[in-house]
Amino acid sequence: MTPRPSRAVCPGSYDPVTAGHLDVVERAAALHDEVVVALLHNPAKAGTFTVDERLGFVERAVAALGLSDRVRVEAFAGRLLVDVCRDVGATVVVKGLRGSTDFEYELPMAFMNRHLTGIETVFVPGDPALGHVSSSLVKEVARYGGDVTDLVPDDVRDALVARLRAGG
Repeated sequence: MTPRPSRAVCPGSYDPVTAGHLDVVERAAALHDEVVVALLHNPAKAGTFTVDERLGFVERAVAALGLSDRVRVEAFAGRLLVDVCRDVGATVVVKGLRGSTDFEYELPMAFMNRHLTGIETVFVPGDPALGHVSSSLVKEVARYGGDVTDLVPDDVRDALVARLRAGG
């Protein structure tokens, strides 16, 4: 009997995608046959970047990592993560943890997702060198002129600096 391929979902808003996100996606791709980066967004909230911009940033970053054959990027709005997982045929959710605060935030969601559909969540400890990296912190540093070169892909950095200088 041939085992069925494993498909994981790495959910997030990716506004913007960071080196920490990419670390988790790359490691998830090493553990699963396919990874779906599920860009989840709330249409009622305005992000720094549009959904299409975020999709492009993540797709280019995945291609630069050489993972386009095993990682796909899709956007979903107004849906539960468990419904996204069911629709894409995922057997597991992969979430990165930077520290205990992330764990405390993510654990109840993992329990709820398992309660709703039985889907499991696998926590991947983030690279300690990236433990300080979050989308919101990257935006704050860039907003005040700090260098975020090693924290996001180059095209994200350039777009972020341009957007923030334009008052976005």
